[in-house]
Amino acid sequence: MAIANSKPLVILHLGLGSFHRAHQAVYMQALHDRGDERWVLAGGNIRADMLETMTALAAQGGAYTLETVTPAGVRAYSRIRAIRQVIPFDAQLMGLTAVGADPQTRIISFTVTEAGYYLDDKQQLNAGVLDVSTDIAKIRAGQAGSTIYGALTTILRARMRGHSGPVTLLNCDNLRHNGDRARSGLLQFIELMGDAALRDWVLAQTTWPNAMVDRITPRPTADVRARVLAQTGIDDPTAVMGESFIQWVIEDNFAAGRPAWESVGVELVDSVQAYEEAKIRVLNAAHSCIAWAGTLVGYTYIHEGALDPPIRQFAFDYVTNDVIPVLHTPSKPCPINLATYRDTVLDRFSNPAIADTNQRVAMDGFSKIPSFIVPTIRERLAQGASIDSVATLPALFLAYLKRWHAGQIPYTYQDQAMDAASAHAICQAVDPVLAFCADKTLWGELASDSRVLAAVRSAFLRVQQWSPNGATQVNKKGASYVSA
Repeated sequence: MAIANSKPLVILHLGLGSFHRAHQAVYMQALHDRGDERWVLAGGNIRADMLETMTALAAQGGAYTLETVTPAGVRAYSRIRAIRQVIPFDAQLMGLTAVGADPQTRIISFTVTEAGYYLDDKQQLNAGVLDVSTDIAKIRAGQAGSTIYGALTTILRARMRGHSGPVTLLNCDNLRHNGDRARSGLLQFIELMGDAALRDWVLAQTTWPNAMVDRITPRPTADVRARVLAQTGIDDPTAVMGESFIQWVIEDNFAAGRPAWESVGVELVDSVQAYEEAKIRVLNAAHSCIAWAGTLVGYTYIHEGALDPPIRQFAFDYVTNDVIPVLHTPSKPCPINLATYRDTVLDRFSNPAIADTNQRVAMDGFSKIPSFIVPTIRERLAQGASIDSVATLPALFLAYLKRWHAGQIPYTYQDQAMDAASAHAICQAVDPVLAFCADKTLWGELASDSRVLAAVRSAFLRVQQWSPNGATQVNKKGASYVSA
């Protein structure tokens, strides 16, 4: 039976990219399909990107087609209509601000990628980053910001001035303690602006539940649009695709209500920590491992690397030898069967129908290493244990970085946290491993640690032996490549 509501409550989402439309919007559509339309989505982007897609999405009234595919290659198609308002981009974020300040809006969610938070491993905001300092100057001058902090400051100021009531800020990015970290970053940003009134309002009127999100969602290609047209008869320029697997775990800490997500498969929990640690360290880090290694041997897609025995072994050994022993201990057993989770993840990566690219997954290494990989290294060292397997991942990234430095990556590498001059300097150093292991952006307190240096040096040698520098080889599948 339909649940009537003449004026539904609103979730404003910042970042209408593929992941949001293949994940959060899908759960909202599932609620609508059950007749519960008490909540709807509105959304837009805080930067002038995806303009063509946004224009097409608005022309379709926010509706689009989702293609999902199982590891066995079974495809399914559904029409998602949960986004009821597509807000056009404007530099002053007037449209987003108007919706965000409306009392009917009770949740503001966002996806801006891991690097978009500009935080170190101590949750300190890097105020010296050009994006952050520019935003602070713009907001002081009465303009809107374009980072997540600048956008939220603009929206929440309007909400505070309009006495619009409390609101939940829901982070949907792959970031450890994502709610806590985004809250910390925003409060530091507000303090740098000297806006004590807004800081007090945020402390009193907002909650920031931590959440774990999971669905592999490649960048859409023309093939997706063609398949959607062939299977549904709809020519949809905004079609997205993702794997059939989907998961969302959220701490049940909402300031002004929430949808009945638990009725459509969302896990509402007291603490998301065990889930997010497993996801970030097993899935996200192994994903990056395969992308960096796959690029080094000339692969285009993640599944090619995941099906390559040596590359799969890198990921398998990393999880088995170093991740599982720190996430599952006698004093703190993990509620997740990590060995089963590892195997499920590697099988998901092996799905050729996803056609996820190394380019998408390899990006943002300078934020992924400190977030996804360094915590395992730190905890293994605290155990007095070997870090040989986990050291393979930063060693692969260094080999990848040297290839990027030489202009030999066959695609554009994107990394918001990377200082390009510093990265080139690492690669040009007499001892690149030494320079790499001294980089504080990557290693934090472990920068120049002799144990890390020794392990990465040994791992880098193994990577070079696996893929000797400058040699053209042929892998087991017959594809020629130039190695690292």
